[in-house]
Amino acid sequence: MSKVTLEQLPAAIAGNLLDIGAVSLRPNEPFTWTSGIISPIYCDNRLTMSFPAIRDSIAEGFAALIRAHYPDAEVIAGTATAGIPHAAWVAQKLNLPMAYIRDKAKGHGKQNQIEGLIKPGQKVVVIEDLISTGGSSLKAALAVREAGAEVQSVLAIFTYQFAKAEQAFEEAGIPLRTLSNYTALVEEARRRGTISDQDVTLLQTWRENPQAFGK
Repeated sequence: MSKVTLEQLPAAIAGNLLDIGAVSLRPNEPFTWTSGIISPIYCDNRLTMSFPAIRDSIAEGFAALIRAHYPDAEVIAGTATAGIPHAAWVAQKLNLPMAYIRDKAKGHGKQNQIEGLIKPGQKVVVIEDLISTGGSSLKAALAVREAGAEVQSVLAIFTYQFAKAEQAFEEAGIPLRTLSNYTALVEEARRRGTISDQDVTLLQTWRENPQAFGK
């Protein structure tokens, strides 16, 4: 991982995800998401937890982004549940405090939405595994902001690069950076010969208008 530059990171991480089957591309036999969207791609980054070398490359990638862009970060916060382990590994690498953010406040006890310690005024980087529409990630980031802390950025392993998500982050005034993305993944799959040029066209069409895919 130390030999991979930030510029090389998207292709390297895309390759890792393809290697372990965390991402599957099936442009001609699409998946159906829970939302009902017909999709040529399925992403399950939770698989990365089971591969020590790959989860370490992800943690080092996040750490490299933070060192380069947010060197004054004071807390690493993971989104529940998929972002929690990655946030813990990154916080350990950077020797920083770690917290995590629930989807909503608990209904008992102290009714916390944020577990761990985030103080007002602290600079926080939020760790997520996947960005689709961006809704859940932004909800977590805004909970940190409402607690009086500064959200420096949301960092994620992978993004589908939907325009809707990019617009939502821009409107919220919260930077988004990812280790890899849909474009890099498709290019890496084409380089390996696992998809054809025709498949690439289908995959690009889906990203531009996922609601219309397969209709």
